[in-house]
Amino acid sequence: MQQNTITEQMTQAGQKIEHDSFAIVDQEVGSHNYSASEWNIVRRMIHATADFKFNGLTKFHPDAVSSGLHAIQQGANIVADVEMICVGLSKPRLGHFGVSTHHFISDADVITQAKAENTTRAVQAMRKAQRLDLLQNSIVAVGNAPTALLEVIRMIKAENVRPALIVGMPVGFVSAAESKAETALLKDIPWIITQGRKGGSTLVVAANHALLALAEQAKNG
Repeated sequence: MQQNTITEQMTQAGQKIEHDSFAIVDQEVGSHNYSASEWNIVRRMIHATADFKFNGLTKFHPDAVSSGLHAIQQGANIVADVEMICVGLSKPRLGHFGVSTHHFISDADVITQAKAENTTRAVQAMRKAQRLDLLQNSIVAVGNAPTALLEVIRMIKAENVRPALIVGMPVGFVSAAESKAETALLKDIPWIITQGRKGGSTLVVAANHALLALAEQAKNG
């Protein structure tokens, strides 16, 4: 199998550090119940946070990896709740697959509508993404705002929105755990979540980078 090049670090020194880090995670993690492809995602999340609790806290819909890979291979949109996710994702890696990122949390019309309806900017940002027809067959990436995740779930149920994959990992104390628990009840929409309060944009970026690496590996055959 051809070695990945696009989704690797840009220098040999960087590649060695990353590979050595992955080897340390593999050595220290102990047992886990993930498939090989799922473990590639969880391992990168642990690598990004130095938190081994994500071995266990990370849960996958049975079709999550395959649906995520197909979406990337088709050049899907990634719709994020916050700009941090879009900034954290590697543009060369995204560009290799023709994947575009979108966020609307700071748009003036989003802020105005959130004030008018007494909702959150995150809710209005996801509604704007839907109006722009960006959510269908997309990867929805939520690392900060539980209300964004809950709004996507509402649109799935009420408006037949059909993202290819939800990477739902909002962090916090109000509705974070609950929004992820509700995501895990979705049967027809694949998801990757972190249970409980733990989460964050760093994890969402790591999970998507792992999916990009798996997509390149699959492309190389």
